[in-house]
Amino acid sequence: MAVVFERPRALTDQKFRYCPGCHHGIIHRLVAETIDELEIQDRTIAVASVGCSVFSYEYFDTDAIQAAHGRAPAVATGIKRAEPECVVFTYQGDGDLAAIGTAEIVHAAARGENITVIFVNNAVYGMTSGQMAPTTLIGQVTTTSPDGRIPSRAGYPIRVCELLNTLEGPAYLARVSVHDPRHVREAKKAIKEAFQVQLSGKGFSLVEVLSACPTNWHLSPLEAIGWIKEKMIPYYPLGKFRNTMEVKKHG
Repeated sequence: MAVVFERPRALTDQKFRYCPGCHHGIIHRLVAETIDELEIQDRTIAVASVGCSVFSYEYFDTDAIQAAHGRAPAVATGIKRAEPECVVFTYQGDGDLAAIGTAEIVHAAARGENITVIFVNNAVYGMTSGQMAPTTLIGQVTTTSPDGRIPSRAGYPIRVCELLNTLEGPAYLARVSVHDPRHVREAKKAIKEAFQVQLSGKGFSLVEVLSACPTNWHLSPLEAIGWIKEKMIPYYPLGKFRNTMEVKKHG
């Protein structure tokens, strides 16, 4: 019997230990499938820092380095410049990338560093009990915003793709979601394109993935999927914001 579906080679045989309904496992698989299809496993280096993303070291069967909180883009920059033949990607959550790591991601993008960033946006600090994150929506209740996020106190949620799209440096920026099969397929395509941009030497690429955190949203996994569709996507619209490969192809 022909095998039509199996574990990607770029994933270890460790069982995921994320919370029920968490989308990190789906995103891990899409990244691993991309690494397999591009045949780059032996020269890929993963960089993550602090948050739920730190567990990725257990699952990606590639070389990996842990960075301090928020510093993954800076570490990835050093690796890529020292070993330009390697494929370097960061795997970061919203608290890590858009809060303590804001300077690192903005300046890596501004410089057009030839790295790929997988940015998981679940609108909350996942690992540390559900505090308000830079991406927490207006009115969203968290452990540190019991009355909901109030702009006069906490400002507005940061749209990372739109922010980075004001810079000249990025070569590829996309926002996707994995809340249903169609969007999972679209997310896979974007992740693969982002890695291809790096392989082509075009520069900085980032894919933002809207992801569920049922535990800290206090929702069931099914309700969390509905929350992505009803609350997150209207504020964080899906699509490609920058694609230099496409411009060259059709220009």
